[in-house]
Amino acid sequence: MTHLYIVRCNFTAPDQEQAWNDWYSGPKIKQMLAQPRFLSCQRFCRAAGSGRDYLALWTVESPEALETAQYNSQWGFADWTPHITGWSRDLFDGGAATPRDFAVARDGALEVVSFDGISADDIKEINAAIVQAGQDMMWLPVAGLDRHTPVIGFRVLPTQTSVDADGTSVQHGMYRPVCEFQTAATG
Repeated sequence: MTHLYIVRCNFTAPDQEQAWNDWYSGPKIKQMLAQPRFLSCQRFCRAAGSGRDYLALWTVESPEALETAQYNSQWGFADWTPHITGWSRDLFDGGAATPRDFAVARDGALEVVSFDGISADDIKEINAAIVQAGQDMMWLPVAGLDRHTPVIGFRVLPTQTSVDADGTSVQHGMYRPVCEFQTAATG
């Protein structure tokens, strides 16, 4: 079973944004993929729709990946913390999906639908958004951490497209890759 550790945020210092992206997509990913039970990572920037500007999609073997001493001593944004807003981290049950199922080609896109602030009991709005998004979306239930959304949807697309924000509390964004899909070194 795979779990998705999703980190979403905004970055408020445009003059430092490229340096931050270089750090996060380089040394930070390398550092985290050296941690026990971390499998892969790819970062994204919102190109259309609604939601936070940045999304890091980590796959981990189990929730225990986020409980190790190594992880707890190294997580966070280091010197970049003052420029991070709207930060969230949530863990989702990826079921039988593999890390590769979430890999997006450099010219592709990741469609993301989330329901931040909606309780699991408010299923009407969630069901309507799920129907509208279509059946080929991967719907993953929240499994831990901050639990900003009861469920999140992902669809890997071969090319970037646009999405419409419908004015509801549903966040529906189209994200382009900031970096290549990266995996942990094996044995």
